[in-house]
Amino acid sequence: MNIQVNTFYDSVENVANLGSRELVALFVYFLTEESSEDAATAKMVEDCFRDCSLTPPARIAQYLSEGIGRKEYVKRDKGYRLHRHYAEKLAAQIGVLEIRRQSHPELRKLGARISGSEKAFLIETIDCFEAGANRATIIMCWILAVDHLCEYVLVKHLAAFNAELAKVTDKRVRVSQIKSKDDFSDIPENKLIELMRSSGIISNDVRKILEEKLGTRNSCAHPSGIAVKPSKVVEFVDDLIENIVLKYN
Repeated sequence: MNIQVNTFYDSVENVANLGSRELVALFVYFLTEESSEDAATAKMVEDCFRDCSLTPPARIAQYLSEGIGRKEYVKRDKGYRLHRHYAEKLAAQIGVLEIRRQSHPELRKLGARISGSEKAFLIETIDCFEAGANRATIIMCWILAVDHLCEYVLVKHLAAFNAELAKVTDKRVRVSQIKSKDDFSDIPENKLIELMRSSGIISNDVRKILEEKLGTRNSCAHPSGIAVKPSKVVEFVDDLIENIVLKYN
């Protein structure tokens, strides 16, 4: 959560001038509105302070409890949520800064760590993010990661992959042997991930990352009512570039 909460924190205008009580409210907003937690606990808020390299105030629990009477919070079984009208007030304050929040220097730094056509593609992907095209950013980053893995298999692990591919009986797979990168398009992406794992090309942890990100990509690739927050996009891009593109050279 470190990179997401820092992105959120940096988005707040004059945040250094805010008092402890106000910062607690902002972190509750981040947890329940941006990160979709059911409720925020004092410990979760404290972790947000630490993730942003801030000293947590000693009275976090008291601020939350006292905020019920101030109509700032409502109590839930596992913590607190913002009172509806207080949440709307904070949302209006943060929403004004949506464009500034979309600029993220850490994503730009990722572009300096890769080269060639992949670098140009990643830069254009980040351009989409900074233009506010969150769904497009996720879709383009997924394309980059999958293309990178296919190239990696083609160059370094083709024999192992083809050996597993030859065992497949799934009729959705329309190729029995990979001869060029174009052949990968005849394998559904979830099956492609499964084959990379079964052939030992990727670890089980990487398989889990890819399957989770594929689900996010699928949600973004079709019209739906889900909100794609900038913090989620930053996490998506950072995770795929760090754990796929930079790991499998």
